[in-house]
Amino acid sequence: MAAIRRLLGAKTSSSYSHLLPPALYICCRGIASKLFVGGLSFYTTEKGLSEAFFKYGQVVEAKIVMDRVSDRSKGFGFVTFASEDDAENAISEMNGKPLNGRVVFVDYAKPESNYGGGMPIARGPPNLTEARSVEQIEASVRSTSDSL
Repeated sequence: MAAIRRLLGAKTSSSYSHLLPPALYICCRGIASKLFVGGLSFYTTEKGLSEAFFKYGQVVEAKIVMDRVSDRSKGFGFVTFASEDDAENAISEMNGKPLNGRVVFVDYAKPESNYGGGMPIARGPPNLTEARSVEQIEASVRSTSDSL
């Protein structure tokens, strides 16, 4: 918010929020203004999602996650609001309510975490010193098992 105040040259208030471009909100927003919306109809569009949530505050972005192969909706998406208060209001009003014939579930979005899904990354040939140490360990295991 300090960056917004510097850009305007004064304190910002909610009456000035309509003067700020949406791109400025994106760079300054916290995770608390981004919502997860699950249970979407496959026919819900990003425009329809944005319009459904617009009555609860300024929607900066509405995104529906699509399957790369079939190019169909995966049935969930994200809505980003300009303020955390608008996001909180949208959760309380839209969670469990119907949208395009489906009951949607709305909650705060979780930070993206990548736990290594997808294709493995090649890291080059094995380290020879590691290979030798593994061989040495295997040899010592064999020798101890032979002596038992």
